[in-house]
Amino acid sequence: MILETFPVGPLQCNCTILGDEQTREAMVIDPGDNIPDILARLAKHGLTVKQIVVTHAHIDHVGGALQLKKATGAPILLNQSDMPLLKMMDLQAGWLGIATPEVAPPDTSAEGGMVVGIANHTAQVIHTPGHTPGSVCLHFAPENLLLAGDTLFAGSIGRTDLPGGDSRKILRSIHDRLLVLPEETRVIPGHGPATTIGRERESNPFLQPGVRSPL
Repeated sequence: MILETFPVGPLQCNCTILGDEQTREAMVIDPGDNIPDILARLAKHGLTVKQIVVTHAHIDHVGGALQLKKATGAPILLNQSDMPLLKMMDLQAGWLGIATPEVAPPDTSAEGGMVVGIANHTAQVIHTPGHTPGSVCLHFAPENLLLAGDTLFAGSIGRTDLPGGDSRKILRSIHDRLLVLPEETRVIPGHGPATTIGRERESNPFLQPGVRSPL
C-alpha cells in the first residue's frame, strides 16, 4: 500500500493519497488545496486517481476537490447532509479572507455503511455527525487505519461552533462509532499528528467520563 499524508492550504488540512502498488490505482481524501502538489505526488508514484472522498464540506477539506476532479476525471464523494455548507463556500472563504474556490455537488453521497476505496484497499464509511452534519470517517479494517477528518484529533475533538456543529452529536459519534474500533487502529486526523484509538480512549481529555465537550 502507498500511503502519503501531507498538509495543504492555509489551515494545513491533512490530505491523504492512498494507492495500490500493483494496480497503480489511488484515492485521494480531503484535497483541500495545493492541487499541483497533489498531482505531482500522484505522478511520482505513477498512480491514477479513481476516487476523491471528502470527509466534510469545510473549505479547507473540499476547496480543491472539483479542481482535482477536472484534472483526473475521478468522482467526488461527500455526504449529502453537508450540502448546505457546500453552498456557503463564499461565506467560508470570507471567514479566511481567501478567494472562493469553485465547488459542485458530489457525484455520490458518502453514506454510512458504504464501501469506498480501490482494488485491494477498501474502507467502510462511518457517518460521524457533530463537527458538521455530514462528517464521515473512513475505516480501512485490514490496515487498522482510520481517516477521521475533523471528528477526532490527537488529544482533542472537532470544534462545533461553526454552522451545523453539535457538541452532543460529536461526542456520541466518537463514543459509539469510533472508540469501539480496535485500540491499535491508527488514526489520521484532518489536522495535526496521527494517533491511535487506544491512546485517545485512554488519554483524550475530551473523552473522559464527566468531561463536557468544547465548542
